[in-house]
Amino acid sequence: MKRNGILNSHIAKVLDDLGHTDQVVIADVGLPVPDGVLKIDLALKPGTPSFIDVVRELFKEMVVERVTMADEIDSNKKVKEDLELLLADVEEAYVPHEVFKERTKLAKVIIRTGETTPYANCILHAGVIF
Repeated sequence: MKRNGILNSHIAKVLDDLGHTDQVVIADVGLPVPDGVLKIDLALKPGTPSFIDVVRELFKEMVVERVTMADEIDSNKKVKEDLELLLADVEEAYVPHEVFKERTKLAKVIIRTGETTPYANCILHAGVIF
């Protein structure tokens, strides 16, 4: 058994298999999951686990070179502020929410959280360790 880090075996496997530019979506409870994209559902109850808790743990184990968010995240001040604290050295990209949903079709996985606030979604683009 793992001692620390991400204990969810499905997420750990996805992270182990990522290559440069692969995409992982962290989603609120309402984001639709396109057909053919793996979904790992962590939602336990409304708000648990939170979007930012899941993003924070992924940042500990994943090299992230860019994060894509919907323009509309500006309406969710708390989530945006919390996310920006993690993004100090990461390129940020913004697209309209409808475009964001289209881009989720390219993801290796969508990790569904219990987050119930609007536009608490992001696409993490894998970087490299060198």
